[in-house]
Parts: sequence; structure tokens; C-alpha cells
Amino acid sequence: MQLSPDETVVFTLGGFSVNATIAGTWAIMVLLTGVSALITRNLRADVPPSRWRTALEVIVTVINGQIAEITQRRDSRVLYFAGTLFLFIITANLLTVVPGFEPPTASLSTTAALALSVLIAVPLFGIGSRGLGGYLKTYVEPSPIMLPFNIIGEVSRGVSLAIRLYGNIMSGAVIAAILLGVAPFFFPVVMDMLGLLTGVIQAYIFAILATVYIASATAEPPPSTTRKDAP
Repeated sequence: MQLSPDETVVFTLGGFSVNATIAGTWAIMVLLTGVSALITRNLRADVPPSRWRTALEVIVTVINGQIAEITQRRDSRVLYFAGTLFLFIITANLLTVVPGFEPPTASLSTTAALALSVLIAVPLFGIGSRGLGGYLKTYVEPSPIMLPFNIIGEVSRGVSLAIRLYGNIMSGAVIAAILLGVAPFFFPVVMDMLGLLTGVIQAYIFAILATVYIASATAEPPPSTTRKDAP
């Protein structure tokens, strides 16, 4: 039993072996880009929206609303980043119902890459909002002795994101494979349904945590108060 799609070689391109993780990632990118382009091809004010366009607008509106609740403001940059993470992960997890498709999120390399993108995005958003000096100052708050602990906490965020997503997707695949040998007709259907639910929840949690980290890095520092001695 293969535990990771990294072990499955789909084809060879120029002497480079393309495994199921890379092929699945490319397929999801093409699918999301193609569907978005198809739905928004007549994006004009004089053209009435189709059902697919309405559904897409509802998804974007819901994501934007969740981001606004967390960051207390509407920021299109956070929408682009967190929304892309959510759509990629949820599409990868939902496509597990397709026979023969191995979700790239079941590979630690994919989840690590997603977590790394969050680790890079958080300081970029923080620097863009507070400036370089203002963001670096957060690492020595409330005291310079907290510098190593703040750095460790920043790195541990990315590690926890990668391990959480990878562990949930991989464990679901392992349990489904075990139950397939016990009861090949009943349990796989139940596990597929639970796997889809878990995949949706994990996509939501990953995107929400990324938004929370960005909101923490871009939040305005509390106003400093100066003590005034009574006359």
C-alpha cells in the first residue's frame, strides 16, 4: 500500500519523472483556471449572470466576509491569497471521489509547500502594513528576551499547518484502505463521505489560520499611553 502520491510515477517528461503529486497539482491548477475563465468569460454589466457565475460570486463573497471578520477590514490581497489556498485545498480533497486520482494534499511535500507559502506571506503582509522596522519590532515585544521564542513560534506555525493537513488526509486514506480489506462494499462509501467532510473542514481551517496569522502581522499596534503625573 502506497502512503503518498509521491511514490506513483505518472509519466516521464524530458528524463524527469512526474509523480502523482505534481500531476495532480497541475490538473487542479488547470481545472480552477479553466472553470474560472469559462464562468467569467462574459463578465459585463449588460449580461445577466448565469447560475455558475452567481455560485462563484457567492463563494467569493463568503470568503471575503470571513476574512473581513478576522482582519476587521476588507483587503483584496488577503482575499487573493487565502481564497486561493482554500480553493486549491478543497478542490484537491473533493477530487478524491474520482477513481484513480490521488490528492496532492496527501503528500507532505505539498502541505509543506503550502505552509511555506504562508510563512513567507505573513512577514510580507506585515512589512507591507507596518513597514520593515515596525514588523521586526514585533519580534522583540513585549521584551527583547522574547526574540527567540517569537521566532520559534513563527516557524512552528508553518510546521503545524503542514503536519495537520498532511496527517488528516493521509490517515483518511490509510483507514479507508484497511476497511476496504475488511468490508469492501460498505465501509469505503462511508469513509469517502467522511473523507469529503474532513477535506472541506481542513481546507477551511488552513485558510482561516493563514488569515489569522496575516491579521496578527498586519494589526495596528496598540496606542502607547504616557503616564501623566498629577499636579
